[in-house]
Amino acid sequence: MELQDIQNKIYEVRKQKIMLDFDLAILYEVETKRLNEAVKRNIERFPASFMFRLTVAEWEKMRSQFATASGQNKRNTKVTPFAFTEHGVTMLAGVLKSEKAIKVNIAIVEAFVALKKFAFEHKDLTEKLKRIERKYNKQFKDIYEALNYLLKKDKIETAQKQRVRIGFKTSEDL
Repeated sequence: MELQDIQNKIYEVRKQKIMLDFDLAILYEVETKRLNEAVKRNIERFPASFMFRLTVAEWEKMRSQFATASGQNKRNTKVTPFAFTEHGVTMLAGVLKSEKAIKVNIAIVEAFVALKKFAFEHKDLTEKLKRIERKYNKQFKDIYEALNYLLKKDKIETAQKQRVRIGFKTSEDL
């Protein structure tokens, strides 16, 4: 299991680094339903600082940011996923006791540690990226709106030209 693959499944929500239940289930090679059942049987091990359910708004925002239309985009949206913090993921080791779970947990903790180390060592770079993102997100939003307007305008004009004309016909229409 590659460290980068795990890091790609770590998101930031509520200013916390988290992993989603379905991503963890894939890593542990169990069904999401089974992972959540094990957690619910041991719910006293998972206080709100270890695990929480995403709000619909948080889930929709995350879904819009996923690069591909993979399994997470097809997930039932009536029930939002559980988000596990680093401590919650660590606690899963005590709940999921298989050999695979132990190996996966070690790899996940290493991924969280690597992210923290990178963030600490490159704090100035992280802040610059956040400033750039804030500045240009509005500009990109304006560009997307303009492009959508032009596309709609083009479709309307094309539809108008292709419609069947009725009424008085000129020599150009014949």
